[in-house]
Amino acid sequence: MKLRLLLEIEKCSACGACAVACMDQHDIDVEAGVCPLRHIYDVEALGREGYLSVSCMHCDDAPCIAGCPSGCLKKDPETNLTIYDNTNCIGCHSCAMACPYGAPSFGTDGKMIKCDGCIERWRHGLEPACVRTCPTGAIALRDMDEA
Repeated sequence: MKLRLLLEIEKCSACGACAVACMDQHDIDVEAGVCPLRHIYDVEALGREGYLSVSCMHCDDAPCIAGCPSGCLKKDPETNLTIYDNTNCIGCHSCAMACPYGAPSFGTDGKMIKCDGCIERWRHGLEPACVRTCPTGAIALRDMDEA
């Protein structure tokens, strides 16, 4: 199994519901106003305007894993999602520098945080918070082995 969060750009309205749901799911203070795990960009590509909601891409060969000297990041063997345990994070930002998407962020405690695909929700048969909340259905969790 190879799970990925996919975005249909033409459906995204930049409402921010995905970011708020993500913050709520991961106990991030919504008053901060910015979700460190998901960023929404206004883009124009091929003559079309749209929005791009970006979080961790859960790369097959995730450079953030190799970039972390503390071993905080790893691939979940069941889902292939890039997951983390920041208990031993030293806040060096090596993972963020290695990531081509800038997905790893750092909390107020200086430790790395990133999208984990809401793996615990998935293990309980639930959709990721961003998928569940998106009013236009722009975000989906798919098994790329079945695509």
